[in-house]
Amino acid sequence: MSEVLRLPKGFKASSLEVGVRYEGRLDVGLIASDPPAAAAACFTENAIKAAPVRIGIERFLEKMGQVELSALIVNSGNANACTGRQGLESTQLILDALSSALGVSGDQVLMSSTGVIGEPLPHEKIIRAIPGLVDGLSEEGLLGVAQAILTTDTREKVVSRKIAMERGEATMVGIAKGAGMIAPKMAAPHATMLAFILTDAAVEHETLQRLLSMAVDASFNRITVDGDTSTNDTVFLLANGASGTAPLDMASGPDLERFKEALFGVSKELARMIVRDGEGATKVVEIVVRGGWSLEEARDCAVAIANSPLVKTAFFGEDPNWGRIVAAAGKAGHPLIEEALTLWIGDVLLVTNGEFQGKDQEARAHEVMKRDEFTVTLEIGTGDYQYSMLTTDLTKDYVSINADYRS
Repeated sequence: MSEVLRLPKGFKASSLEVGVRYEGRLDVGLIASDPPAAAAACFTENAIKAAPVRIGIERFLEKMGQVELSALIVNSGNANACTGRQGLESTQLILDALSSALGVSGDQVLMSSTGVIGEPLPHEKIIRAIPGLVDGLSEEGLLGVAQAILTTDTREKVVSRKIAMERGEATMVGIAKGAGMIAPKMAAPHATMLAFILTDAAVEHETLQRLLSMAVDASFNRITVDGDTSTNDTVFLLANGASGTAPLDMASGPDLERFKEALFGVSKELARMIVRDGEGATKVVEIVVRGGWSLEEARDCAVAIANSPLVKTAFFGEDPNWGRIVAAAGKAGHPLIEEALTLWIGDVLLVTNGEFQGKDQEARAHEVMKRDEFTVTLEIGTGDYQYSMLTTDLTKDYVSINADYRS
């Protein structure tokens, strides 16, 4: 575990129990970089955005994407969303206190929040904790931050990679939180799920943002637990260049490909961890839709299946109710042809050209669905495009967790 948690060069982290909402748990974390890091970000596309998201988007627009960050501060227990002007002022007061304590420019610090929506953020508690957070910064502090960002999660989510380059080795580490309110829709920068990816590679700003947007599209934007897009979803990618490796841009050849492979790997692994830790979930299911006449058709059908409560409860019941699956695809708004549909659960062929293959195949599919992880593949037979989503089953525990969330 110590290898996974080793921070890239130039980064330090710390965390504290502040009492934002709960007692007896870490709830505020700080990540700092010296030298300042080139930053890329993807923020939620929900029309209702939390205060720190609004400030983050404004910062990236003001700087035309040329953002450098010395620190990120994050809290759990309170999303600081739907809090109006007061929420923006609370965030700014925290950022002002942080930049002062670190001795850096105010435009080099940003914030993320996660937790209950609609309640004022107790910013005074966080501001009082900032000196202790700064004093506690260390190269071993990442696990504490990974714990401090959790809400209904049951475990930390941490991934690391080493990147061999022509002029040495770079490190990449990512942490994330997310268990419910998970159906991220993130754009750049205009993505409750939070992820922070740190690297000591040197990457030009435009390249960093382009690669992050691609990675988010291939990972976090392809997961769902309950179909609800959060007000706070955010992914940050920070690259401070402290490794001494050659700076990367879109023409950097093999080094760029190695960096891209690491970034996609970290993002996909973190995204899968989020689904695996979905609220009340007992299963991780990959939905693959093949043979779409467009990427949009394949994507819309996959999303409709992945978010269908009827399909997800069938997964929980280990019931190969294929009618629910094709019906969910059919409501996606595209002209599917029933006679062209072919469906597999795992490697069991359940439907061919719209025709059920019988009870023996259904029994085999039921055995597949007893696994913790399996794949559902729907061939819609209209073209050559494919799209996949990761989803969970929908359980009684999910209902209980969310019914009691604010109590």
